[in-house]
Order: sequence, then structure tokens, then C-alpha cells
Amino acid sequence: MKSAFSFILIIHGLIHLIGYVKAFFETDISKQLVGVSKPIGSIWLVTFIMFIVVSIQVQTGKKWFYLGLIAVLASQILIILAWSDAKFGTITNIVILLVSISAFASDRFDALVEKESKQIVQNIKTKNLPIISENDIVHLPQIVQKWIINSGSIGNPIVQSVRLKQIGNMRTKPNSKWMPFEATQYFNVENPSFVWQTKVAALPLINIHGRDKLKDGKGEMLIKLAGLLPLVKASDNPKIDSSAMHRYLAEICWFPSAALSNYLSWEIINFNAAKGTFTYKDQSVSGIFTFNDKGDLITFEAKRYYGGSENSKLEKWQITVEAYRVFHDIKIPYKSNVTWKLKEGDFNWLNLEVVAIDYNSTVIY
Repeated sequence: MKSAFSFILIIHGLIHLIGYVKAFFETDISKQLVGVSKPIGSIWLVTFIMFIVVSIQVQTGKKWFYLGLIAVLASQILIILAWSDAKFGTITNIVILLVSISAFASDRFDALVEKESKQIVQNIKTKNLPIISENDIVHLPQIVQKWIINSGSIGNPIVQSVRLKQIGNMRTKPNSKWMPFEATQYFNVENPSFVWQTKVAALPLINIHGRDKLKDGKGEMLIKLAGLLPLVKASDNPKIDSSAMHRYLAEICWFPSAALSNYLSWEIINFNAAKGTFTYKDQSVSGIFTFNDKGDLITFEAKRYYGGSENSKLEKWQITVEAYRVFHDIKIPYKSNVTWKLKEGDFNWLNLEVVAIDYNSTVIY
């Protein structure tokens, strides 16, 4: 869609050359327009150049919307001056204006999340960290010990911060269409918290921007259409807090050394399963980690709130691991799917893949 939008900008810009030609050259095309003075013709030329530059900025990932808004304003003034011949250009200007406003709103959304992400990872010690040894894990259930050993965490520094990138697809209802997404996430493992940001391709040229957050034991969720129109804004809600804590507990599978944290406790369920409990600021959540005989995580299950409304109830929430991969000597589940086990049937709403992960880095992508 980026290429299609750039093409529209180029074609729209080229049309503005007609005004320039009318002012400076005598051609058949110029006779189709009302008289245009040379100063006005120069503005038609400048507007053409602005649209070409905006097209290039769109392709190169620059912040194009400021110049885009100026170009649209100049274009529309010129169209009004030559209304009888140029009025249909207004339609294209409206399209460019709407996309520009969306891009500006998305940029503001990104700036907010970047600020929150920096707050999450600031002041984390990432140098001269303790090296994990087998003596450090002897107090854990045997299957959890096997998981940590099998992951490759022994002999590596304890993880205090994590950053990662994801891709995948999601849907909002059991029968709705799958929508591709990409996401970044930052974790503070010492003071359990995270910020997750996603961009979901909902419609052509329109994305859904989302941010999920856990900080100081409080969860927050913010979802906006095109980065502009709020769809979900939830905070100061015990159910959202609980859900965010459940998410953190489940996602320690990407940094297994977190199992040693003093805010986590473990209980043996059977030979291949253990119950993990995450306690922070007088609130606790629990989930069951199930492993195969080698110590690879197979599933995580918990009773999690299905939404944050007054009527939201605890439902079974399951993460199923599909594949493993080694990142920086640590073996983690990099492909998984997430399913709500509802009375009316299973609702697999999310399939994700971790495409990059870094440990003990506080640099924002």
C-alpha cells in the first residue's frame, strides 16, 4: 500500500505541472485552463515538487506528513483558484489529507510508547551481572530446573532486561478475518514490567495501533484506529492489572532465568508440570507450565479475565508452543499460538513468532 500511495502522490503532483505550463508556455493544454499568472504558475511548480518529495519520504520512511499537509493546503488553494478546470483534484487531496492526519496521529502514538518504553528500561544494570550456576536453581522443582538447564541459561548472565520483535496474525472474534501484525516489546525483569506495542493491518492504508503495559503492578491497554480514534482505553482496573500480570508470567518463557526471581514461587504439579505464581504488591496470579521430558515448555495455562468489563469472567487461557529457536545461546519457544478455551468452543485469536530478541540491552529499537 505504501507504493500505491506514493504513486498517487506522484500522479497528483504531475497534474500540478499543468498550471506551471499554462503560466510559462503556450501549449494546447494551457488553453484548457483559465488564465494563470507567472507567480501563480510558480506556486503550481513548487506544489508539484512538494508532492514528489513527499512521495520519496513515504518510500524512505521519513516523517512525510508535515510536508504532506503543506502540499495539500497549497494544492487546494490552487484548485479553488482554477475550480472549473481543477475541482476533481479535491478528491485526491481529501485522500492525501486523511492519510496525512493518520500518519501524524500514528507518529504521536509511537512517541508516547517510545517514552514509556524508555521509562521501563531506564536505570537497569546490564553490566557485570551474576552468572547463573546449577547451585542457583536447586530450590526449584526438578522440571523447572530441567527447563532452565535445557534452555542454555546455565553459564550465562542473569537476564535483567529484554527487548524483542514479533510478527504474526490476530483476530477479534472466532469467525472474523485474520489480520497481520508486527510488534515490539520491552521487559524489565528486575522490577517486573513490560511495554508491548503492535501495529495491525486492519484495512488498506489504515492500521490499528495498540499498546499493552504493566508497570508497578498496574496494567494499561490502549488501542486506536489509525492512531487517532480510541477503540479501547483501560487503566485503573483490577481485572486489567491481573491480565497484564498473567501475560508477564506466561512470557518469562522468553527469558527463563526470570524463574529465579523472588517475586515468583513454584509448586510441583507432577513430573512434567509446575505451577508458577507471580506475586507483586499484594496481588498474585498463577499458571501451569507443562513441559516435555527434555524440559521444553509445551503449554502454559491460566484462568485469566476475558476482557476488563464488569461482566468479564475468568476463562481458561492457553499458550501452545509450536517451535523452538536459539537466540544468543538461549533456547526459547519462538512460535506459539494463544487460545481462549471458552464454553462455546476454542477461540484461537493469536499466532505469533519472535523474530528478534536481545538480553540485557536498554536501547530502544
